[in-house]
Amino acid sequence: MTLLDTTSYGNPAINIAVFAVFVIATMAIVIIVTRQKQKASDFYTGGAAFSGRQNGLAITGDYLSAAAFLGVTGAIALYGYDGLLYSVGFFVAWIVALYLVAEPLRNTGKYTMADVLSFRMNQKPVRTAAATSTLVISFVYLLAQMAGAGGLVALLLGVSDKSMQALVIALVGALMVVYVLIGGMKGTTWVQMIKAVLLVTGAAVMTVLVLMHSGFNLSALLTSAQQAALDPAVGNGKDILMPMQQYGATIWTKLSFLSLSIALVAGPSGLPHVLMRFYTVPTAKEARRSAVWAIVLVGIFFLMTLIMGMGAAKLVGQQAIVAAPGAANSAAPLLALHLGGEIFMGVISGVAFATILAVVAGLTITASASFAHDVYNSIIKDGKASPEKEVKVARITSVVIGVLAILGGILANGQNIAFLISLAFAVAASANLPSILYTMYWKRFNTRGSVWSIYAGLVSSIVLIVFSPSISGSKTAMLGEAVNFAWFPLTNPALISVPLAFLAGWIGTITSPVRGDEELAVEMEVRSLTGAGAGEAISH
Repeated sequence: MTLLDTTSYGNPAINIAVFAVFVIATMAIVIIVTRQKQKASDFYTGGAAFSGRQNGLAITGDYLSAAAFLGVTGAIALYGYDGLLYSVGFFVAWIVALYLVAEPLRNTGKYTMADVLSFRMNQKPVRTAAATSTLVISFVYLLAQMAGAGGLVALLLGVSDKSMQALVIALVGALMVVYVLIGGMKGTTWVQMIKAVLLVTGAAVMTVLVLMHSGFNLSALLTSAQQAALDPAVGNGKDILMPMQQYGATIWTKLSFLSLSIALVAGPSGLPHVLMRFYTVPTAKEARRSAVWAIVLVGIFFLMTLIMGMGAAKLVGQQAIVAAPGAANSAAPLLALHLGGEIFMGVISGVAFATILAVVAGLTITASASFAHDVYNSIIKDGKASPEKEVKVARITSVVIGVLAILGGILANGQNIAFLISLAFAVAASANLPSILYTMYWKRFNTRGSVWSIYAGLVSSIVLIVFSPSISGSKTAMLGEAVNFAWFPLTNPALISVPLAFLAGWIGTITSPVRGDEELAVEMEVRSLTGAGAGEAISH
């Protein structure tokens, strides 16, 4: 039985009611946990008062965005094995982040990534570059979340009109700004913790229900999903268990796959909103615990996306998914409708909506903190701005970011959000990761190398994305097939932009007459290994 014979996707009244409950509940939580007056450190880091387990849940909530739940499930449902590669990449990335970045970054910094990158460099040019990359990456990431929100609500309310979907995206943006203005990092962290529990629990329930349909036989599930995909009445006629159906057609698609893999594995270690989460714990030990908790939960979740994606291909049907508002992003809600009816669909969709709200709030805090702390205070005011003024600027910035995200989300509406996230990962891997690794592990690295690396990675990745088939010249492009100014053949730029950023950082360093400050390099090494100076002394 598939959903091909219906155009109704649940009861809009039930869906709205469930949405309202989630929004009111999360807003109440934000208000309750932030009743006392907040200092600058509270707004940026939640006062660094969260345990490793709590922060691990929050990181999970931050990382498991709409792309992970809606986008990856949809990608597996439509592309099978090739879609599963998103899950593998997202998970492996956490191991990279844990071993190379998480602890030394937390130990060395204070509020933002720029604190680390500028520690032993000339402050202004490095902070400007780091803040610029943070703002751009956050914006690209926000586009994906906004697009996910538009597609999700369009499905639940049966809205196919683009103007109504644009209104929905505007509503999400407004709620995001309210979360940030009221709650800061503390309120956002609590929402992310609760959302992580709800998301993993909801996915677990859906996984069990899907397995029940196959007698808890994974092989039977995969076989039946394969047969459904091959059936032209319900599927796309392709074998979803066959590798490289999507990426193996030509040399360019193969290279695009390699580029995508680099972006997925290296990207999270350069994502500002994920890195900022490690500043919310009091010690390096808790930072490590955070990452371990996140790895376990993220790993379990992505295993479940395989079951949910294959379940959607079998029980919903690929053609029904493609025909629904939101297309690939609708696979998970439609599967919930098939498994548990309208109320279950409303609950799962409410969890997905809360996911989007929590992630965009975290992104907005990161971007606004970067502008206020790195640009306004450190560059414009030469570090002399009061904490209260800095937070005020951060709040104003969050409103501006909200408006820009709404406009961008309307443009990106209808795109697969897992794919959009992969573009954000590519920019993060190119602009931030090379400079972070050089800064923490190469004493010779200097200001010119850092600035060249950041700008080379940022500019090259953005330019290649703009002139790629992702934006124009293809059926799946953001601007459609009719508009065509694409000259870069790959759908993801990481294969070119990441090595270019590493090369630019190396050339910039060795050609600069200014050598790095030896004393600051030693101090940074000590801090990165011990956490000395990262926060106030605590009792063990």
